[in-house]
Amino acid sequence: MQGVLADTGPLYAAVDPDDRYHARAQEQLRTLEDENRSVILAYPTLLEAYTLILHRLGGPTAARWVDDIRAGTASLNPTTEDYLAALGLVKRFPDQTITLFDATVATLAMRLSLPVWTYDHHFDTMRSSVWRA
Repeated sequence: MQGVLADTGPLYAAVDPDDRYHARAQEQLRTLEDENRSVILAYPTLLEAYTLILHRLGGPTAARWVDDIRAGTASLNPTTEDYLAALGLVKRFPDQTITLFDATVATLAMRLSLPVWTYDHHFDTMRSSVWRA
């Protein structure tokens, strides 16, 4: 089984029917399932996505989402070294608005040799492998 490391963008888009990427995220979820690819989630991404869903879509939606994610997604914790590498990665691109969330996901993706499921161009800037369906 192959996997993709999820970024917040597609996770949020899959939940919010008003998001401009909603249909795309839903289709990609079906493609991931058809390709037997697991969705892997770093805990910082879980926290970021949950917060976004909570503030934009409300507590009940956030609670349902986190239950669904916990039931069907593998999660992992970045190491201290991952966070330090993410800080270094951000510093390499001072002219970009790359968040530490994204740099941490990019660092994990590189270490684990996984593509990132994202809609954020910063992952291309950081030279991450990006999964595109």
